[in-house]
Amino acid sequence: MIVKADYDLIVAGGGLAGMVAAQSAAYHSNQRLSILVVDRSPSIFLGRKTLHGWVCGDAVSKEAVDYMGKHINVIWGKPELEHKVKGVIALSPDRETSIPFDGDGYLLNRQELPQSQYRQAQKMGINFDFEINLTNLLYDGTQVIGVQGTDRKTNQPYKKTAKVVIDATGVASMLRNGVQNTTKMEKKIDRRDLESTGRHIMFFEKGVEDLTEFDPDYCLIHLDQDIAPGGYGWVFPKGKDKVNIGLGVEKTILEKRNKRLGKNDDVTGLINQYVARNKAIKNPRLSDDPADAYNATGNWQVSVRRQNDCMVSNGFMLVGDSAWMPKPLDAGGIGPALIAGSIIGKNVVDAIESGDVTEKGLWQYNADYVKEYGYKTPGLEVFRRLLQLLTNEQLNYGMKHFLGNLDVEAISKGEHPDFSSVGKMSVIGKMSMLMRGALNKKLADGLRYTTQRNKLLTAHYADYPKSPEGFDTWNKQLQKILQESFLHLEKWEN
Repeated sequence: MIVKADYDLIVAGGGLAGMVAAQSAAYHSNQRLSILVVDRSPSIFLGRKTLHGWVCGDAVSKEAVDYMGKHINVIWGKPELEHKVKGVIALSPDRETSIPFDGDGYLLNRQELPQSQYRQAQKMGINFDFEINLTNLLYDGTQVIGVQGTDRKTNQPYKKTAKVVIDATGVASMLRNGVQNTTKMEKKIDRRDLESTGRHIMFFEKGVEDLTEFDPDYCLIHLDQDIAPGGYGWVFPKGKDKVNIGLGVEKTILEKRNKRLGKNDDVTGLINQYVARNKAIKNPRLSDDPADAYNATGNWQVSVRRQNDCMVSNGFMLVGDSAWMPKPLDAGGIGPALIAGSIIGKNVVDAIESGDVTEKGLWQYNADYVKEYGYKTPGLEVFRRLLQLLTNEQLNYGMKHFLGNLDVEAISKGEHPDFSSVGKMSVIGKMSMLMRGALNKKLADGLRYTTQRNKLLTAHYADYPKSPEGFDTWNKQLQKILQESFLHLEKWEN
């Protein structure tokens, strides 16, 4: 071990999750820890994902924002909270069925938010190094003791040491991909668990009055395998004449869609068609607001699976997109990042103050996140894979006939709907299904199957190991359940 580290904690990546993690550690240590945030961008672009900005849908639930406020006393207001909404509405392809969920929330201004976080962090005594390209972790034997890379300002090698490194560098993290001191932490993600997304922030004139196309009080999600194959389109209000509009697709499903329709569309082309198709948004133009000057348009990739099953190793931890935390069903990553960022700070402070920053000393973070939020995600991952296989006809029928009030309530909590009773319907209901064809019986079978899998996975995550020693056995059983599930769905598709 190093005799004296440069810092107690290094947070690699100054995006939303990294900043909340740093603030949480400062809060839980009463600012006793020395904390460094290292970011690849200049301070005015703190946490920027690409040269196009902080590409995101920008939506977050009030519940997640309040969770952060309650647990680490970080409070957001204007200008970072740009617009308040009453919830999210998912619409079927034919727009005949709408499902409200999530409750009150906000649209964030992702260009303004990092500067607000930066000011708050400086007041908490957090240090920053900007314009640093991190490429590798530093080790002492099997213990991570810091980070290394290049200082872009001087083109000189960069090295800093710490008792713990938190990786918040994003979905394609080089630090996670190159980690050398664990076999428990997954390094790579399956191509099918990534979605290509893009969006525009636009001002517009009022067009046709149609609340299925634009609603200033609700975030709209459009499920449609022709418009956004394997994903969904979104129209999120940022005001009465301002919108975050975009979509996400799964590339292999996009390829099948293009072949089926005889087209050659890519994500950017699909987004532009989606905007042009929206009759409620007249004469849209990219935002010229200075608050969006570096963030008006862009594309990015986001994970849509459960979080990494192990998020710690000796001296090293994952949070946010680096840990694949966006929700499997809707790719929403801000809420999980706020929750995980709030949790990880306490865990890292406890580990440092106890003098044990090994895998075992950091393990409680895994258990705490799974208990608070992560237990929901594996069942939703299986459900998402089923949804990606459905035709628009099946989506229309399923949303209209198979979703009850309790199912909507479950979705509102970010949980798997309970389709156990699907198919146990009246004679009239059965006749209706038969008249609509065997495809809908197949759909009912698929929905019931994902419910069964969800219950099995939720029970398995309730038994998440309390220490590293139990992980391999637990993970082996998890992989068995998931592979059985995915294989069943592949057969279901055929």
